[in-house]
Amino acid sequence: MNIDKILAISGKPGLYELKMQTRTGFVAESLIDGKKVTVGLRNNVSLLSEISVYTYDGEKRLAEVFEAIAEKEDYGKSISHKESNDTLVDYFREALPDFDEDRVYPSDIKKIISWYNMLEAKGLIVKSEAETEETKEEEAATEEKETKTEE
Repeated sequence: MNIDKILAISGKPGLYELKMQTRTGFVAESLIDGKKVTVGLRNNVSLLSEISVYTYDGEKRLAEVFEAIAEKEDYGKSISHKESNDTLVDYFREALPDFDEDRVYPSDIKKIISWYNMLEAKGLIVKSEAETEETKEEEAATEEKETKTEE
């Protein structure tokens, strides 16, 4: 999962993909409707790859949090970000058990789940190649053991 060029722009809904840099800012394309917007240097912009979530052990990159949610959902859609705060916190606790409940607010969880579902809808939440290779190797080893057991 590569979120290096995915942006959150303060004051604008949804997520954006960085397309090109200009002299006065950059051009980004909305993941919601595909419209291109010019973003000036004065806008508050965050790269998703630079965002972290507080845990009791330190911080976890947002990509790792998305990966945990993806594994929980078998790389499918998660629950709606419009669920009740208690439901969202319980869900997030299942995906990321060690998140710092005093520093990560329900509004943060809503945003993370909303972003995850946006990325998943665009096909950006996929197993990494390394994981796919590991899965294939594990399946091959399991088949080999089953074959030996049958003999």
